[in-house]
Amino acid sequence: MEFNFSEDQLLLQQTIREFLEGECTAAFVRSLWETETGRSSDFWGKLAEIGIPGLLIAEEYGGLEMDEVDQALLLEETGRAAVPGPVIDTTSVGVRLLHESASPALCAEWLPEVAAGRVTLAIGAAISPFVSDAHIADLLLLQNGDEVHAVPSAEVSLVAQPSNDPARRLFSVDWKPSDATKIADAEAGRSAWAAAFDRGAYACAAAQLGVGQQLIDMAVAYACTRKQFGVAIGTFQAIKHMLANAKVRVEYSRALVYRAAYSVAHAADSRAVDTSAAKVAASEAATTAAKIALQVHGALGYTWEQDLHLWMRRAWSLELAWGRGTWHRARVADAVIDGKFPATTFGYSPPAA
Repeated sequence: MEFNFSEDQLLLQQTIREFLEGECTAAFVRSLWETETGRSSDFWGKLAEIGIPGLLIAEEYGGLEMDEVDQALLLEETGRAAVPGPVIDTTSVGVRLLHESASPALCAEWLPEVAAGRVTLAIGAAISPFVSDAHIADLLLLQNGDEVHAVPSAEVSLVAQPSNDPARRLFSVDWKPSDATKIADAEAGRSAWAAAFDRGAYACAAAQLGVGQQLIDMAVAYACTRKQFGVAIGTFQAIKHMLANAKVRVEYSRALVYRAAYSVAHAADSRAVDTSAAKVAASEAATTAAKIALQVHGALGYTWEQDLHLWMRRAWSLELAWGRGTWHRARVADAVIDGKFPATTFGYSPPAA
């Protein structure tokens, strides 16, 4: 079995990285913090031009019809650049949830607009009391028990909630379920929400890889220039060990994230435990990198002018999104210890007792 990404996938990753290095600078992200919505429709339109919103959308609706394995490296780059906007909820979760739950007519109405970058989606799942980017969403996909509801923005009222990440706007949503907005229920609804949850968890984990690596890169760069006793602090063994430990955590979590991408893309029996394992590992790697990067920067890391906190805040907010680490740890334990979920490998399962 081939475990490497293809040349085309790696080339697409490089293209996205170069685009974001030019368009999504720290100064740009900061500038959006001061705006009313915290978002840029022009920037989202540029993301659509290079195919990010339409990556998982079927060709018949104007998308690229790729899968989560193709998307994994791109999500990593959005984390590396601290991209502001509903990348995870719209491009990773929303388009799949709509396609799997809605009628062809509703898909034809909304998915081409998402692919073109003209509309965005927001997700209100039971796992989280607040909805990210509900204020700019044109269509909200909301959970009511096992039901999936597609609710236009005009039919909801929003109350802003505090967030530790200025680039992540959170809202409580007041709405009324109705037969007119219901697009799936019963077993179909349960299956759709289960898949949506795993996609959200996997996507957060993939973005955390980029966040963690960026924090390490910033800490290394600072350690090479900051001097004490006439030498760069990066030459101190304690600093080297901390940064090496952070790098090891990121790299060890990478395999779990890529496995989760495969499991989500192929609806593997072990999808639930694979996505939870990835979410735990990648979130712990990114938050550990945030802690170590702050230690390396010292008091300077606490200042508003230092860009470090753009990625520290993103690490914290992604850890909270789509299930906290404690919840995902419990689900892995249910699979591995109690046998409630399948927990298999690519080609090997333990022999029967």
